[in-house]
Amino acid sequence: MAEQTTRRTPLFSCHQEAGGKIVDFAGWEMPIQYEGIVAEHNTVREHVGLFDVSHMGRVEVTGAGALAAIQSWISNDAAALEDNQSLYSPICNSYGGIVDDCLVYRLASEHYLIVLNASNRDKDYQWFLDHIPDAAQGQVKITHPDAGDRWGLIAVQGPKARALLSRLASVELQDVPKNHLVFASLAGIDDCMLACTGYTGEDGFEVFVPAEYAPRLWNALLKEGEGDNVAPIGLGARDTLRMEMKYPLYGNDIDDSTSPIEAGLGWTVKLGKGAFTGSDVIAQHKENKPPRRWIGFKMTARGIPRHGYAIFSPDGEKIGHVTSGGFSPSLKEPIGVGYVPAKPHFAKPGSVLHIEIRGKMIPAEVVRTPFYRKSL
Repeated sequence: MAEQTTRRTPLFSCHQEAGGKIVDFAGWEMPIQYEGIVAEHNTVREHVGLFDVSHMGRVEVTGAGALAAIQSWISNDAAALEDNQSLYSPICNSYGGIVDDCLVYRLASEHYLIVLNASNRDKDYQWFLDHIPDAAQGQVKITHPDAGDRWGLIAVQGPKARALLSRLASVELQDVPKNHLVFASLAGIDDCMLACTGYTGEDGFEVFVPAEYAPRLWNALLKEGEGDNVAPIGLGARDTLRMEMKYPLYGNDIDDSTSPIEAGLGWTVKLGKGAFTGSDVIAQHKENKPPRRWIGFKMTARGIPRHGYAIFSPDGEKIGHVTSGGFSPSLKEPIGVGYVPAKPHFAKPGSVLHIEIRGKMIPAEVVRTPFYRKSL
């Protein structure tokens, strides 16, 4: 018998029972879709969907040196966090590139939780170990991501997400702000953490639940949410939802050669907090303006842009590449994102580009992002 090389989350049996189409994603057996990507996408935009994100890496950083270590790794300012608050940030290398992007939660003054991309779990953990600053040496403990697998992680996203969770929670959730964390029992399950974060552009929470109780909570949410048209959502719709918001996907849109500035993540760079890994390079990049920018575009003729497709200027010069693209279920038209030169005018909304699709030059227009806004 061949050795199993992929891993499974605590919710794998739930995906099988729901008829999920299982694929290998970053070494995990995950559902790409159930009913269909467009239907699942629209469920999240209009109702509420459940995502299994238990494959994400979770690393705890504790001790008197925890904050100093985190501050040296990320471009954002973790010192601004109070207990039970979170922030989004790139993790930067010495060249100003992005090792990964992550969420940092402050659970207590010397206790932080970092949520990482599944594909980077081991890489990031080793990077943290190799980059403990002198100020934190001997004063910080970093747990392996496998220790974080004691939690299941369920993202409950959509306009009806908060109401659904509120009916099952032991605490009031209505006024919990974005990027805040609360502790509660859910459906009679103790020791749950509910983080008001997400990757869809909709309201909702990402729920940390003891792994052994994750299937019980998943099924309780499906049962309680029947009247809300709740449904399980796969990785396919997760991708279209985040793309409509122009949220970057690590490995596609950002990587260790990408600066946060050129990727439009300048708002996460807090140079005033003091030095962090790569801060000198990023400061120069910010001052001198990056030579390229990550832009969003809509196709103006028939054609679906995909990752890796070449971007050309109107006069036929190859100027960049598509990093993510596809059909937008909300806008009902093809959209994409990619890197193009900032000058002379390629990154300006209204600029005309051409995307090479199956050997043909298909016109596109640079647009303001996010593509999707709730007022539409």
